[in-house]
Amino acid sequence: MKYLSTRNNKLNETFNNVLFQGLSKDGGLYLPRSWPSINLANLRNKKYEDVALEIIYPFVKDEIIKEDLSQIIKSTYQNFTNSKIAPLITIDKNKHILELFYGPTLAFKDYALQFLGNLFSYSIKKINKKITVLGATSGDTGSAAINAFKGKKNINVFILHPLNKVSEVQRKQMTSVLDSNIFNIAIEGTFDDCQKIVKDLFVDEDIQKITSLTAINSINWARIMAQTVYYFWAYLQLNEKQVNFIVPSGNFGNIFSAHVAQLMGLPIKELHVVTNKNDILNKIISLGEMNIQNVEQTYSPSMDIQVSSNFERQIFESVNSDSKIVKNIMHEFKINSAYQFDLKILNHFQNIYKSISITNEQTLETIKIFKEKYNYLSDPHTATGLTVLESKKDIDTSYISLACAHPAKFPEAIKQATGYKPIFPKELDNIFDKDEKMTILNNNTEDVKSYLIKNI
Repeated sequence: MKYLSTRNNKLNETFNNVLFQGLSKDGGLYLPRSWPSINLANLRNKKYEDVALEIIYPFVKDEIIKEDLSQIIKSTYQNFTNSKIAPLITIDKNKHILELFYGPTLAFKDYALQFLGNLFSYSIKKINKKITVLGATSGDTGSAAINAFKGKKNINVFILHPLNKVSEVQRKQMTSVLDSNIFNIAIEGTFDDCQKIVKDLFVDEDIQKITSLTAINSINWARIMAQTVYYFWAYLQLNEKQVNFIVPSGNFGNIFSAHVAQLMGLPIKELHVVTNKNDILNKIISLGEMNIQNVEQTYSPSMDIQVSSNFERQIFESVNSDSKIVKNIMHEFKINSAYQFDLKILNHFQNIYKSISITNEQTLETIKIFKEKYNYLSDPHTATGLTVLESKKDIDTSYISLACAHPAKFPEAIKQATGYKPIFPKELDNIFDKDEKMTILNNNTEDVKSYLIKNI
């Protein structure tokens, strides 16, 4: 399988180059040049790891033999705390929740980042060089990446998060990891500021001369590839011709992974994108408006995003893979902080996705309703999707809503919704008593660049 860039459809990159670069040198995002077709009948009654092998292998088969990939996948999920890896919970007729918080940091990001950590370790041995992992997080990506890469040889990890804009549990999961290859940077700004700095550094020639920068955000194609697996897995748990998915989304990577599954042959009827008050994705899909507003803090901080990096991949598809058009759109958006899509492109978005924005008040109310009605406790990100699930009446096709994180990661929101804090799982034992290692920096690319150069 070879890969192109959303800003250069003539590229013919190898998977290993895509893996380590993360972001194309032209500023675009990588996509495979074609979509493999999956025979669903061959996946029936298989374990999660076996399904993952069949979904991922076509994307890497030119460079990783199947036996090696199988071992990478098995080591990735061996320590997940549920035997089904991603169990599907039925709460009512044709209403289901796909639980994705059984990895080491209790969030869906573990499903891709544990895989990515093992994949990097495997590939580094072949190229025999050191790499620098650089990423921005609105909460869960950072802790999942740090857990996946801590202590790994020849890999330094720099994670940027917005100062005082993640939950205390999310922060402690990152900053209490004291391994010498882990560097936590708190930026005096928003997640979008962190993400912009990361993108700036990926095209910085000074940095590239010193080290090989590698992305772990969902701009890295390998993240999307790994997340596609659990959509197939969820469908295979039901004996139905079609399913619908409801996906809480901020950076668009998770919902785009569902669309990738669709392109590979998974019979998805509806894809619902759910945002919180920071609703740029809802405005793009419902109105065609891509406008940057101020980021507002909510009870679902991992979705407090106004620039959804992965949406560029969808734009590329919706303009018939014309990278020149994508470059023009992204240039105008960068200059004006706004872009209005024409009706043809908007119709293409709406043929794939439905979207809605959920308020803070609705989020808390849904947490309360699901606890009282179904005895199901959800975190606030999951609750945005469950708001949509609860609204569905007299449905004949199953809806699967994604549970993104363990509720214990957001105890204050849970207490406000239900009157009590959730029980902490053993993975979070004594987390508030642990020492922290963190550096606070200005919202400035040059400051972060200097810090990286000093510590590489």
